Amino acid sequence: MLAPLSWLREYVEGAPVATGREVAAALVRVGLEEEDLHGGDITGPVVVGRVLAFVDEPQKNGKTIRWCKVDVGRNGQRVTEGTPQGVVCGAVNFAVDDLVVVVLPGAVLPGGIPIGARKTYGHISNGMICSAEELGIAGKGTDASDGIVVLQSLLGEADAAKLTPGDDAIELLGLAEEVVEVTVTADRGYCLSMRGMAREYAHATGGTFRDPAAIV
Repeated sequence: MLAPLSWLREYVEGAPVATGREVAAALVRVGLEEEDLHGGDITGPVVVGRVLAFVDEPQKNGKTIRWCKVDVGRNGQRVTEGTPQGVVCGAVNFAVDDLVVVVLPGAVLPGGIPIGARKTYGHISNGMICSAEELGIAGKGTDASDGIVVLQSLLGEADAAKLTPGDDAIELLGLAEEVVEVTVTADRGYCLSMRGMAREYAHATGGTFRDPAAIV
């Protein structure tokens, strides 16, 4: 069960302001099992990009990489050189015109991994096209084995059609917010809802539970 901190704060009044790690510890005190903590540790620029073109380039090690040109709006090489962003990518589960998540030089990925322009496979890769695992959202409606996040698949064609290259992907995907993931055992089935999770958090912190079912 995934519990965004903002939802817990909305449904529990008077609880102390806490980090995701502290919230997870509070839930463990009332018998829940922490599984993981997602989000909150990524900084931009992380933007929506549209794949304009790519070339598959087989390598001597047997791997094939894609040398991609990506429209990232008024960012990166579009600003400095007047060209689309050049990015090397090792995944192949995307096509021309797909909307993807592009991490530009200067960003920091989950785990404190800094991203910069670097030479690889004979090209200067100015950032990276990201998978769910790299963004720290694997398990949130995604599969880490699926490769690159294609926003048309993740959000649906209608919602993806509203996006513009260069849009802030951190805000779009809620990557700035910490989300606590807990394992719900058979005897705690009521915690498979935010209502049940918030009630347990109120017990753990001494806060006042605001039942979302009673909020008008």
